[in-house]
Amino acid sequence: MQLLHFRSPFAAEDEALRDLVREEWAGTVLRTQSLKREYRRFVEPRADAFSLRRTCLQCRSLLLGRSARYMERVGADYLATGERLEQNGLDCDDMNWLAERHGIAGRVLRPLCHRRRLGQTNLATWALLPASHPGTPPNDGDLATLAAQLGLGAANPLGSCARCKLTKPGFGERVANLFGEEGFTLNALRLLDFTYYYKIERGAKVVLAVDEDEKRELQNLFLPQDVRVYPATPHGPMALARADWETKSSAERAQTLELIATIVATHTSAGRCASVPVYYRLESDDETSLLNARALGSVEELGEMPGVLGMRLPTPEPAAA
Repeated sequence: MQLLHFRSPFAAEDEALRDLVREEWAGTVLRTQSLKREYRRFVEPRADAFSLRRTCLQCRSLLLGRSARYMERVGADYLATGERLEQNGLDCDDMNWLAERHGIAGRVLRPLCHRRRLGQTNLATWALLPASHPGTPPNDGDLATLAAQLGLGAANPLGSCARCKLTKPGFGERVANLFGEEGFTLNALRLLDFTYYYKIERGAKVVLAVDEDEKRELQNLFLPQDVRVYPATPHGPMALARADWETKSSAERAQTLELIATIVATHTSAGRCASVPVYYRLESDDETSLLNARALGSVEELGEMPGVLGMRLPTPEPAAA
C-alpha cells in the first residue's frame, strides 16, 4: 500500500499527518505532490457566481488524474478515496464520469459511499460497487459510529471539510475575484485567509489583522511596495495596503490613504465619529506619516461606503465545550 498526499494552496496543512501515518500504517510509503501549478484550474473567473460544486468537480478531476498517473508508475491495482456521495453537490454519476474520464473506472474504492458497505474489507466488493446505485449514502451519524468502532475520533482535522478553504462561505467568491486580476501571486492568494479583506475602486486592497496571531501571520506577507497602516491606540488592528502606488498621482494617493485610514479607524474600539490618529509608512521606508481619521459607527457600514468592496469571511463559531 502507498499513500499519496496532495498539497494545495487551498488546503490548510496539518503537521499531524506524518505522525498519523507512522502510527496507523508503520512502514507505508507516503508520497506528497504539490498542486501549485494547477491551482488556478480550481476556480475559474466567470460571469456567474462562484460554484462550489463546479470547483469541487474540477478539483476531484485533477486529483484523480494525478492519482491515475501515479497508479501506472507504481503498478497499483486500486485507488482508495475518502469521497462521500452528495458532498458539495456531487452525485454518483459525477463520480462515475470522473473515474471513466481518467481511465480508472472499476478501480476506485469508495468505502464511505454506501451505507451497506461500511465496515466491509473485501476489495472486490468495494471495486464492484456501482457508484450509480440509488442506495442511501451514510450520514454523519453512521460515520461517527464507524469511527468509534475503529477507535478513531469522529472530528477529523485532516478531513477535506476541515482543510479545504474553498468550503468556507465567502472564500470561493474571494478567490474568483482575485483570479479576475492579472499577475496575481501566491502571496496575494494567502491574503484571502484573513477575515477582513477590502478592495477599493482606486485599485487598492486592504487586509486587516485584528489579533496577535493574525498580526504575526500578516507580518510575513508584506512586500517592499506595500503600505503598513496602524492606529496610535494600543492593541489596535494592523493593515496591509497594496496598490500600484507609483502610478497614482499625489491626490489619488492621498484620497486612497484617507479611505484606508477610515477603514482602520473603524476597526478600533473608538466610537462613532471619533477622531483616531492613524500611522502609515511604505514598508521599504523608515519614514512614518500620520493621518487623523473619523471612525464609522460599525464595521458593517464600511461595505456601504462608495468605492469600497468589503469581503468579510464569517466569524467561526466557537467549538462546543
